[in-house]
Amino acid sequence: MGLEEKLPSGILLTTVEQIVGLARKTSMWPATFGLACCAIEMMSAGGPHYDLARFGMEKFGATPRQADLMVVAGRVSQKMAPVLRQIYDQMPEPKWVIAMGVCASSGGMFNNYAIVQGVDHVVPVDMYLPGCPPRPEMFLDAVLKLHDKVQNTKLGAHREQEITETEERMLRRSLPLVSKD
Repeated sequence: MGLEEKLPSGILLTTVEQIVGLARKTSMWPATFGLACCAIEMMSAGGPHYDLARFGMEKFGATPRQADLMVVAGRVSQKMAPVLRQIYDQMPEPKWVIAMGVCASSGGMFNNYAIVQGVDHVVPVDMYLPGCPPRPEMFLDAVLKLHDKVQNTKLGAHREQEITETEERMLRRSLPLVSKD
């Protein structure tokens, strides 16, 4: 009914955001932060049986400067939290985080002073993956759901607005509630 019908066949219309989203989702480079048994399942997902490479995640890197996805797999100790934050800060924008396993998501069965009760107290988390440890199929499902989120990520000023709203939510979570009594 519009411009599409008047174009010659073989011509597609799209936006820059959609093209950039497609490129980002099909070439994600994860930085592994494997701390416990969940890391074994994450490595299994990268093997030939599950083949993460077909989703553009061929290279699991150890350097944060070339990564745009951090997979935190396992429990995070209080001493490891500043290192995790430093690695996250070294990653270039845009960046995403998957909390893999119940320990990374909420501290798991380790409810004590030495373990961070959820990695979201240290870095903003985009996808929570439950399980102890989660199966490689669950990890693949989380990656595909994150791909949908990456595909629809805004660019420019719209992205900055989303980041500001996320930071405000994290700040509200970390501040103690004050009653007006």
